[in-house]
Amino acid sequence: MNIFRILGDVSHLLAIIILLLKIVKSKSCAGISGKSQVLFALVFTTRYLDLFTNFISVYNTVMKVIFLICAYITVYMIYVKFQKTFDSENDSFRLEFLLVPVTGLSFLENHSFTPLEILWTFSIYLESVAILPQLFMISKTGEAETITTHYLFFLGLYRALYIANWVWRYHTENFYDQIAVVSGVVQTIFYCDFFYLYVTK
Repeated sequence: MNIFRILGDVSHLLAIIILLLKIVKSKSCAGISGKSQVLFALVFTTRYLDLFTNFISVYNTVMKVIFLICAYITVYMIYVKFQKTFDSENDSFRLEFLLVPVTGLSFLENHSFTPLEILWTFSIYLESVAILPQLFMISKTGEAETITTHYLFFLGLYRALYIANWVWRYHTENFYDQIAVVSGVVQTIFYCDFFYLYVTK
């Protein structure tokens, strides 16, 4: 494991903590896309099914469990605890536009045609587009709270650090995962416009 991977994981975790703290402190889900959070919960669920079959390290297991718990707590807060503050009218991105092609692609392009591998591939493809409902919501309302933008910034930073991780692994281990790299680059491209607005504003 290299420094880019660790910093990427920390950035990702920091993004989730920022979002949870925002919800808890303000007792509001205003400006947060519940649909994006459901997609992220689905990403972690389908990716971390290997928790029951593979032990890699204590660090790996702990991070997976934390991401899963945080994802479901976030969804619970949006759709149950602070449901009255959730802006369902502006969170109107149609998820089938993401789920149908991602599902099809995960069956067509994967490392091996086994259930766990297809679900892992599905999670990689889905993660690359899971932020779109959030970005769509921001573009629809024309505004985002500072904390929400910090959340998005750290998510984008996580992706950028993971690209550095892949470059490092290719250079030092001659390891290259085309599915993960292409999906990660696609996801990072979605953040580019947001990064520009974040820095200039």
